[in-house]
Amino acid sequence: MNIAYSPAVDTLKLNHILLEHNTAGLLSLLELHDVQLSIVFMSDPEIADYNIQYRNKSGPTNVLSFPVDSSDNCFTVPENELGDVLISVDTALREATEQRVTLHHRLTELIIHGVLHLIGYDHERSEKEAIEMWDKEKILFQQLKTFRRITMPHLAINVDHVATVRQARGINEPDPVLAAGICELAGAEGIVAHLREDRRHMQDRDIRLLRQTVKTKLNLEMAIANEIIDIALEIKPDMVTLVPEKRQELTTEGGLDVVGNLKKVKKTIAKMNKAGIPVSLFIDPDAEQVEASAEIGATFVELHTGRYCDAQSEKEQTQEFRLIEHAAELAFESGLRVNAGHGLDYRNAGPIAALPTIEELSIGHSVISRAVIVGLDQAVREMCAIVKAPYLTL
Repeated sequence: MNIAYSPAVDTLKLNHILLEHNTAGLLSLLELHDVQLSIVFMSDPEIADYNIQYRNKSGPTNVLSFPVDSSDNCFTVPENELGDVLISVDTALREATEQRVTLHHRLTELIIHGVLHLIGYDHERSEKEAIEMWDKEKILFQQLKTFRRITMPHLAINVDHVATVRQARGINEPDPVLAAGICELAGAEGIVAHLREDRRHMQDRDIRLLRQTVKTKLNLEMAIANEIIDIALEIKPDMVTLVPEKRQELTTEGGLDVVGNLKKVKKTIAKMNKAGIPVSLFIDPDAEQVEASAEIGATFVELHTGRYCDAQSEKEQTQEFRLIEHAAELAFESGLRVNAGHGLDYRNAGPIAALPTIEELSIGHSVISRAVIVGLDQAVREMCAIVKAPYLTL
């Protein structure tokens, strides 16, 4: 398999790893093992030249397929040679915009279409064959989503609510540091803690001890406040997640407005990056916020799942899920790593974990609530099983 990219499309943000991964997955689904296939992503003017030369049609098209002609006696063709697929990224981008899907969603559809032509499918011979090819494309696209999972999704436990119970009595227990250790032993692959300016739950002591004792990954949630920034730079957590913070709210109510605070957020990211601390931005599943996050150098985005979790009807929940799915795709295509969290519980976390671009779910309240009934170890193990189930059943 050979995938090439014309210099003419260098200005567009193409995720080479994703496109190559999708192509390999497609070949596996079609049981085309050890085949030679060439795919070239090019511009409209470039594909227009091929269109006029080989089809006698002027102007660009979205995809052209050139199967190997084994009847040509002038050349010896290897048995495993499929042929070439040419795809116009310019046309794909216009079509993606019209269809309200991501660019890579549309490019994946065109890869499928082009490869099916190479193995004999043809939508121009008859209506019956056109329907057959269209149905095959839809099935393959859905199946291909299972190949999009490159890494198993992780579960990170937020231990803030352990501290909330402690602070309610103003004593020393339950201890969120001890709770974090139990969570890790039960299978959690990260610990999340939010050090608020008002210190309503987690305390400085907790964060410092967590930095010393967490064996997996410590994610420090924080507002863009000078005092908290200084603490983060001092203790150097494995990553920080920048969140909005209001003193009156019970919990974080919405995503960070990156677009409206671009310079402030960018400056904080630069400080963290200089200290070697990756930064995640907790944002609503909104295209503008995703694009701004990529523009200012964030490593991760954590998509706010609150509206999805609070949906009052199946229709509303589906709509919110689609927004998260689209934002996750867009973030991944922009080179961002993608996490998700807020309000996720034992009933609604599964579909989010199954999204192939999501690396990690951050879950706190539902696990700590469940722990009151079944114990923390069991509560974490139950959530781990839900988060990893989509991967394990592929």
